[in-house]
Amino acid sequence: MKMTKKIVLALSCACLCTSLFAQEQAVQKKSSASTQRETSVEEDYLSDVDGVVILSLAQSDEYDNKLVAMQFLEEAVDAGNVTKDIMVALNQLAGEGISTQARQNGRLMNNYPDIRRRACLAMGKIKTEESKNYLLKVTLAENEPMVISAAVNSLGEIGLNGNDEVVDAISFANRRNQILNPTSSLAYEVVEAYSKLAESTENKKIIIDSLGRIAADYHYNTAVRNKALKTLKQINESSKNSNKDAK
Repeated sequence: MKMTKKIVLALSCACLCTSLFAQEQAVQKKSSASTQRETSVEEDYLSDVDGVVILSLAQSDEYDNKLVAMQFLEEAVDAGNVTKDIMVALNQLAGEGISTQARQNGRLMNNYPDIRRRACLAMGKIKTEESKNYLLKVTLAENEPMVISAAVNSLGEIGLNGNDEVVDAISFANRRNQILNPTSSLAYEVVEAYSKLAESTENKKIIIDSLGRIAADYHYNTAVRNKALKTLKQINESSKNSNKDAK
């Protein structure tokens, strides 16, 4: 009888310990989840604050503030922290002096092509329709070859080309600059972008004509002309193979 009581007591103690352990585990999980929620809320808040601060810097009239904003934006994009405010700030800086102009006595005061170039390169890391649309506007409106080069580079990296609108814009921008100010660095980026976008292009004649003009234009250096010719041959070969497969 005494032995039975001992066994019952032992089992009762074991059940009690198990129950207490389970309760402690539940409390710990609840505490951990609460801490995670608090951390998440805090991170979201700080992220929103950062976006507002960066946007304010980007919209400032001071060049130094825009430069600081650009540095923060590059860090945010590299970290994958792309909020609505970040996109608005990038768009602001990509069009600084072109779509957004500040004049004093008729003189343009905010022509910062170096800032525009960096903003375009940053947008190339954000592979979205919104980013592509911003870059298309820059490509068509910009007059500085180094900024257009950055926009074209980023459009190639993003890779979106619905209805051939991207290759159309690149071809137009390059043709305009080929007439007014032929620049080998821009032509190089155009060729690179075409090689990345060729597969998604329905009307390859746009690319072929543009590459042919670059390859035959002695305003460009030999390396760029040879690259255009090589890319042209690769696209022709790819088209022939596609036609054979279709048959």
